[in-house]
Amino acid sequence: MVTLQRKGIPDLVTIHITGGRIIDPSQEIDQIGDLWISRGHILPAGGASDDAEVVIDATGLIVCPGLIDAHVHLREPGNEEDETIATGAASALAGGMTSVACMPNTIPALDNQAAAEFVILQAQRARKVNVYPVGAVSKGRKGEELAELGQLVAGGAVGFTDDGAPVASASLMRRALQYAKMFDRVIMQHCQVPELTVGGVMNEGFESTRLGLGGMPAAAEDIMVARDIRLAEITGGRLHIQHISTARSVELVREGKRRGVRVTAEACPHHFTLTDERLRTFDSNFKMNPPLRTWSDVEAVIGGLKDGTIEILATDHAPHAPEKKMRELDQAPFGIVGLETLVPISILGLIEPGHLTWPEMIRKLTVNPAQLLGIPKGTLQPGADADVTLIDPEVRWTIDPSKFLSKSRNTPYGGWEVRGRAHTVIVGGEVRYTLGGIVQQGSKDNSQ
Repeated sequence: MVTLQRKGIPDLVTIHITGGRIIDPSQEIDQIGDLWISRGHILPAGGASDDAEVVIDATGLIVCPGLIDAHVHLREPGNEEDETIATGAASALAGGMTSVACMPNTIPALDNQAAAEFVILQAQRARKVNVYPVGAVSKGRKGEELAELGQLVAGGAVGFTDDGAPVASASLMRRALQYAKMFDRVIMQHCQVPELTVGGVMNEGFESTRLGLGGMPAAAEDIMVARDIRLAEITGGRLHIQHISTARSVELVREGKRRGVRVTAEACPHHFTLTDERLRTFDSNFKMNPPLRTWSDVEAVIGGLKDGTIEILATDHAPHAPEKKMRELDQAPFGIVGLETLVPISILGLIEPGHLTWPEMIRKLTVNPAQLLGIPKGTLQPGADADVTLIDPEVRWTIDPSKFLSKSRNTPYGGWEVRGRAHTVIVGGEVRYTLGGIVQQGSKDNSQ
């Protein structure tokens, strides 16, 4: 794996976070207390013997492990007009993330060791968040020949997917599950039968008929989910259903878990807060894949989040330059940005209605995605990497896409009045983002 040597950088400072509500689902902790950080790691209760160089008054704030987004598109290399690893990482930081897993649908695809190492190198240069590459399942993401999965693992890949397109071949998917099992890596699948969605713009149903737009039936997702759960069952491989969106798919995952299949699933905020009725405006910011579904599907996704069938919250952050999204609806690309709205929209859709508690939601944003990706993150245990997110759960603000740190502005949530956002984000013991409230103390000389 590529590493960068940083010479002449001062030692990491000691940070004392005081009076916050510490929520760490990995340790079943939810209490008011203090957290100490030194030299990039979490200290045991009681903290450091020396005074802290940085004190953060976290009164009224939630202090939790750094948030992890297991599904983002950073577009580099190949579509830097939409996003770069640096701008996407900055957007993630502003949203409260300390780690993200980026998808391989770049140009060229992330299907070899050098490509995976390039992502890690660019992320280290940006010095924002930890960026973990997810390698392609097939060479060139063409769905014809298995990629060099072992070489991708050597390059730092934490999983495999052809996201942006499904692995349509059952034979290839079976071999991928078998081969990835050798490395204990997960296959992350965009579940969709391609033949059933050709020409589709939105969910197939009453609204698509009413608007005269091509539909993408829920069955296209359901059939692929059922197939892949069965393949995971017979191979013993690890399967992760990306951006689950239909009621039947949620039930299929629930049934698979009951049978002991190694299947997990993620949900995106737009699939539990919006429906296909939004397309009545023909606004391409509501065009995504999988598409917005019906209220019954939304309720099923929320039900899956509540009972643990869906363990992970993710954004499917899919930036597109404004000129691309300004095309006619049938010509505009699928996808929306989501990194800077994940926390407030999840609060709006899950916390405020009482569907999830704060510890339950934070679990789906920390320890659960860390376990999925097999990364040593998502915890505040003593000795762990000091990736910490402080959330102000009460601050009210208006989502303004023009202020996003992402290069792109394609959000369906522009103008929404929301509550809660990231206040301060610490990555590897360094404060890399803050809205304020930090008190500098002392003047230790930490130079080398």
